[in-house]
Amino acid sequence: MSDQSSSAASMDIRDIEAAAKYVAIGVKHEADGDREAAIEAYEAAYAADPDDAAICFRLAYSLDLVGEEDEALHLYEQAIIGSTPPLNALINLAVIYEDRGDYSKADRCIKQVLATNPDHERARLFAKDIAASMEMVVDDDDERRMDKRHALLETPVTDFELSVRARNALRKMNIRTLGDLLRVSEAELRSFKNLGDASIEEIKAMLAQRGLRLGQAADQVRSAAKEAIYDQLSADGETNEMLQKSVNEMELSVRARKALALLNINMLGDLVIRTEAELMGVKNFGMTSLQEIKAKLIEMGLNLRSLDE
Repeated sequence: MSDQSSSAASMDIRDIEAAAKYVAIGVKHEADGDREAAIEAYEAAYAADPDDAAICFRLAYSLDLVGEEDEALHLYEQAIIGSTPPLNALINLAVIYEDRGDYSKADRCIKQVLATNPDHERARLFAKDIAASMEMVVDDDDERRMDKRHALLETPVTDFELSVRARNALRKMNIRTLGDLLRVSEAELRSFKNLGDASIEEIKAMLAQRGLRLGQAADQVRSAAKEAIYDQLSADGETNEMLQKSVNEMELSVRARKALALLNINMLGDLVIRTEAELMGVKNFGMTSLQEIKAKLIEMGLNLRSLDE
């Protein structure tokens, strides 16, 4: 062996031996309750052999105990780099990650512990805590999104750049907020005599800029209205079979039947959740056809839905 190789080998041995000596000193100071002196000894050991995961963990843990979390975090992360990281380093690192709200990293640390020791009691308990925290974060995010959407839907339509004619027409239709607008179909808007094509296109463009469209909430409204009607019939002792009947049984005129077909209305239950405005918005559907349908429904003890429902 050359003198240079011998010198390098002795340097490695001397570093490892020095590290072990400093660790022993640090352990003694810990036993005496002198945390500061223990940290100084572990820092010397780390400087002598920074690749020793056990030394890295001892120093990280000691710094963690005195509140030096940032430095401890760095050392914990270094301690787990090897193929067999100390399990306590993984757990303590997970604790710091969880405290900082980085639940995905905390979860990975605990899963690594359980992969090595599936029966590790502390890790199993901590895994449940992290899972619960992650669910809370998801719930909080959902709640924030819902609050943001609710605030948007409660925004007055007057806050948006619409023409005076469009604003006046919406006001007369009692459409005050963006949410009100989403509950109205294009056909209902077209049925209003003072709202022309230009104003409707203007409103549609304003909604499209926000990823919304006319009648977006109509399905939910109709579903709720249908449930209410079914409940009412049940309360009155009627059967729901009537709402399942085909509109053909109403024996309507050809024009009225075509209008219902355009709206994809096949059963009475589909018809009673529509409004007069929706029917009148269909091309070539006039007041005569509307009165015909309303009369037939009244004979059956039914009515069209009003905009207030």
